[in-house]
Amino acid sequence: MARFKALLSRFAGGHVLVASLALAPLAPAQAADKLTLCFENREVLPWRSLDLHGLNFDLLKRVETSVGLKFRYVPLPWKRCLAKLQANEVDGAFSVSFSPDRLAFGVFPGVGQPDPQQRMHMARYYLMRKKGSNIDWDGTRFDHVDGKIGFQLGYSVGDMLRAQQVPVDESKDSSDSVARKLITGRLAGAAVFDSEAAGMMAGPFAAELEMLPKPLLEKPYFLILSQRLVRANPALAQRIGKAVEEARNSRDYGKLVQQAGAENAR
Repeated sequence: MARFKALLSRFAGGHVLVASLALAPLAPAQAADKLTLCFENREVLPWRSLDLHGLNFDLLKRVETSVGLKFRYVPLPWKRCLAKLQANEVDGAFSVSFSPDRLAFGVFPGVGQPDPQQRMHMARYYLMRKKGSNIDWDGTRFDHVDGKIGFQLGYSVGDMLRAQQVPVDESKDSSDSVARKLITGRLAGAAVFDSEAAGMMAGPFAAELEMLPKPLLEKPYFLILSQRLVRANPALAQRIGKAVEEARNSRDYGKLVQQAGAENAR
């Protein structure tokens, strides 16, 4: 959390929501009782599946009840989801991590800066490599990088990899495709979510792969709202952010998180 807050302080003096709202044109309010949310059209278990199951949806059901509205869900390729949010064609997007460029897409919860207490969950990225490979990550820097490091198209971990000045491969590959690229040497490493890494280590290529123990990155993930919605109904936006925090901290949701084995990411 401290590193996340330090990152925020370097951009716009922490005036995150003010900067984001200043970009939004004035537009008619959406109906407050039904909001359309987009999310990435790939499964990230235990958080979400394409048939609308998982902890993200469990949490959002509690937000619906608390605030008194309904969400309509639209799965989309990640970059298209963010583009529709920026164009105010959807009311929000969820499981979005903060990066400065995303201030143009929508409004993060909180006053003055994204509030990590109003996150939906935490997530970590890990480095996957072919077993026996020399590429390494010591928690601060890479070593023995002898090829590209892959990551999913549009994911914010790409900013971290580029800041480390390592060669990258940004793609829409499935987990199995990433594993094949690692095994055949087309990738030196891959930066993947913790849940995806766990799936790869339980999958058909597990015997040929390694997951390095130190995370590349740890970030909170949010429900963010369209600039139009927040300008038209700031009180609703605040209620939604608070409802996310209360739902995440609730006892019944906590039991679901525990059952899914995701206590460390709550």
